[in-house]
Amino acid sequence: MTTLKTKRPRLLDRLRFHRDEANRLLRAQGNALDELYRRANAVRRQFMGDEVFIRGIVEFSNVCARNCYYCGIRAGNKHVKRYTMSADEILEVVRRFPANGQGTVVLQSGEASASFDDEALGKLIRRIKRETPVAVTVCVGNRPGEIYRYWRDCGMDRYLIRFETSDPGLYARLHPDSSLAERLDCLKTLRDLGVQTGSGFMIGVPGETVEILTNNILLCRKLDLDMIGIGPFIPHPDTPLGNTPNAYAADPDMFFKALAVLRLFNPDAHIPATTAYDAMFSGTGRDLALQRGANVFMPNATPSQYRKDYLLYPGKPCVDESAAQCGACVIHRIQALGRTLGQGPGHSKKRTAGIIT
Repeated sequence: MTTLKTKRPRLLDRLRFHRDEANRLLRAQGNALDELYRRANAVRRQFMGDEVFIRGIVEFSNVCARNCYYCGIRAGNKHVKRYTMSADEILEVVRRFPANGQGTVVLQSGEASASFDDEALGKLIRRIKRETPVAVTVCVGNRPGEIYRYWRDCGMDRYLIRFETSDPGLYARLHPDSSLAERLDCLKTLRDLGVQTGSGFMIGVPGETVEILTNNILLCRKLDLDMIGIGPFIPHPDTPLGNTPNAYAADPDMFFKALAVLRLFNPDAHIPATTAYDAMFSGTGRDLALQRGANVFMPNATPSQYRKDYLLYPGKPCVDESAAQCGACVIHRIQALGRTLGQGPGHSKKRTAGIIT
């Protein structure tokens, strides 16, 4: 009979192999790097198809109570012109989503319930679900479980809350007023509530090592996330880390290697080509991301009069374009890559899937 003592070493050996494999792939160069990108794209096609789902982001408030050391809208940044959109303004934007091929709205703001309170957000979710066919993702940070439950009952389909780094010490150095344990507890609560859950991390935050990056990818796998958003750390001049370069500034391929390995280890998760890739790679980064594992595009649908004031990092693209211009550009980019537009809300496709090695 197999005992617990014999099972546990085998489990540890398996986990160690996966960690070693991810670490090895993150160090790929030359032909091995080309093969990594090919495999990631093949796995994306096998599990997620050639559809690219468009999820429009509405940054409805840049008011934030947190002081994360890397974020341009941190509470301590006195150079930010603060704003909060009204529910009617937000709904007016979302009503135009179906015509632009956008099946999901991502309601994103700083982490401060005082600017747009939790009850008001619940009422807005109800209106969106009642008046449009659009799925609703919310991204407003840590909240108590009863608030997540309330928003779910109002019709919230998904919640996005990135853990940013899997290393507790590094997390604490980046977030002076929160902890990694709190954030992971939020993710557990959301999963227990049956909400489609997204998370992710920054790549190259100061203090990160390849080993930490490997653990970030493994944590995403362990959490079995429905969506995983990652992107390069870009220093903002009005933050404590404004003069600190990205940890992989000398190896820009690392940003795409992380994406590709993430796809191999999470074959059936939605993975967006995040805006930071375009900021880092002069408007071509998201195209490359879609060819190296990503299957979601998230254009900025925030009204143009507010966009310039929601700068988490400098160089954010499309701040001078209208939502319609952004939407048309996204469709053109997707079609130019030979991909098709996803139809409908693009809900989670999670199913039993092994790690691809």
